[in-house]
Amino acid sequence: MSIRHGLLALLEQGPRYGSQLRTEFESRTGATWPLNVGQVYTTLSRLERDGMVAADGDDDAGRPLYAITDAGREELHQWFGRPVDRTSPPRDELAIKLAMAVGAPGVDIRAVIQSQRHATLKAMQDYTRLKAQALVAVESATGTQGDFQDSARGRDDVAWLLVLEQLIFQTEAEARWLDHSESRLVRLSASAARGATPPPADTFTPKGAPASSDDPAAPVPPRRRAGRR
Repeated sequence: MSIRHGLLALLEQGPRYGSQLRTEFESRTGATWPLNVGQVYTTLSRLERDGMVAADGDDDAGRPLYAITDAGREELHQWFGRPVDRTSPPRDELAIKLAMAVGAPGVDIRAVIQSQRHATLKAMQDYTRLKAQALVAVESATGTQGDFQDSARGRDDVAWLLVLEQLIFQTEAEARWLDHSESRLVRLSASAARGATPPPADTFTPKGAPASSDDPAAPVPPRRRAGRR
């Protein structure tokens, strides 16, 4: 997660102080990736060192403000234009857990999969409820011409909706992968018992999963986590 670029994006809207940046970052993302003030100020210090932000005096309450520089604005626009690099994917705890569980003494890998599937589907249902609330918020903040009646609130609600939908797609994919992994293990086990080469795996639908998020008949989801407003 690029905190530095997130802070630059917020600073492009005008000078801000540290705790304000933290609040606005969490508001924009629905506190999905919470920050602490120390993390914000550490990132600001590095951005200032790199010439991407500069001190901009104090606000009326005496809090130090930071402003984006031309170099920071250029870096931000380049970031928006660059695809996210997938050559070094972040470590995934679930993938590592299943990889380590293969052949581990005393570990029932199918039980591990079943436990995670339950948690994944529960998360998917929670995100779906939150999405329904986010859609209501977006509609209430959008005028008849599609303009935001309250630009700050509407911008945050749309941003949160996009984050939620990414989380929904992510959990859908995880549930499908868990089903595939379980089926793969069954096939390999059966083939090993017969001494045969396993047939290719089929495509699976997550067991007990709700309708796909892009299915018109899918239940419409809920609003950002408690305490968001």
